[in-house]
Amino acid sequence: KAAIKIQSWWRGNMVRWTLLHVALRAWVIQCWWRSMQAKMLEQRRRLALRLYTCQEWAVVKVLAQVRMWQARRRFLQVYQAACIIQSHWRWHASQTRGLIQGRYEVRASQLELDIEI
Repeated sequence: KAAIKIQSWWRGNMVRWTLLHVALRAWVIQCWWRSMQAKMLEQRRRLALRLYTCQEWAVVKVLAQVRMWQARRRFLQVYQAACIIQSHWRWHASQTRGLIQGRYEVRASQLELDIEI
């Protein structure tokens, strides 16, 4: 009877020790797997953020190019209008040379004309 009690006590200790080590190993594996999942999630998040920023920069660049194109087009329209006005004014001045005399002065925000006919 004493041998049976010792053997059962020893088997119980061995089973508990084995179960403890199995549980500890499972816990280590679970911790490793959770850390790997967190790393993969962080990598996916960084990749998504990088793609988003690339798309945003592309949109910003396209908008800047469109705005620059619009500004240039508007400038060219104004420039061509000024050239037409100047050419017409020069033609008119050459046709009426000697009839109109005057002076003009450009100040900060206005044009002052003094014309004598």
